[in-house]
Amino acid sequence: MDIMPIILAIAILGGLGLAFGLVLAAASKVFYVETDPRLDALNECLPGANCGGCGFAGCGAYAEAVLNGEAPIGACASGGNECAAKMSEIMGVKAEAVARRVALVKCSGQKVYNEMGEQIGGAKVKGIYEGFKDCLAASKVGGQGPLSCKYGCLGYGSCTKVCKYDAIHIIDGVAKVDVEKCVGCGMCMIACPRKVIGMVEYGTDVIIACNSNAKGAVTARSCTAGCIGCGLCKKICPNEAITIEKNLAIIDYSKCVSCGLCATVCPKHLIADAKIRNDADPIPTPNKV
Repeated sequence: MDIMPIILAIAILGGLGLAFGLVLAAASKVFYVETDPRLDALNECLPGANCGGCGFAGCGAYAEAVLNGEAPIGACASGGNECAAKMSEIMGVKAEAVARRVALVKCSGQKVYNEMGEQIGGAKVKGIYEGFKDCLAASKVGGQGPLSCKYGCLGYGSCTKVCKYDAIHIIDGVAKVDVEKCVGCGMCMIACPRKVIGMVEYGTDVIIACNSNAKGAVTARSCTAGCIGCGLCKKICPNEAITIEKNLAIIDYSKCVSCGLCATVCPKHLIADAKIRNDADPIPTPNKV
């Protein structure tokens, strides 16, 4: 058996492989682009969650934007102040304090049932939805979903599916945030088709958990806990921190001092005040109306 053709074929293939290897090695030298070592250091500072809360596709994209001066330091909600401080040190700039923000579900329509299993409170249901367990899908059915309130939480967990920190869960038909786990990445806010989820600073005492812009009478028929826009909270606020916009009470936290007076007059008990008030504390005098 003549083995020369086999040896020749092996030699040709080996030669071609060597030639291509040399070409690739030369090309890598010619087209080599030197990378800034700070980029790797910036990436190491970031948590690697790729949550998108900074507005970029992932941690790597954000790090590159910071390096190129296209994004501010401190946009990483997951990393917080520690991450911002390290990135500032790498970039040689002064670190600015990053206020921790957490998600707030602006809906208080948790369903309440009596011993007979009859619903006696919360957002009223106008129909039974048996489709995909997804808020966007549910919102597309006739009448903008199975709830009477077209502004409330649908409760099918689109927000829970995108949360990488297990910080939001569906309880009694409404999404609830565990603020100790929430890093404020905003992914739940993006996923909510009804824009029910917003952001507030961590530790905010007074909140209005409602999203309805319907007239008071319409809201009252749809949910036992919805804001009816009565304005009592606005009238009693000593700092003019509450306004009524599109039939909904809104808090301006730059003016709010967490006195809690608004929570005491809300007829729907909608306004939550997490601050424990000592009875000996002086009660601010409300503005005259």
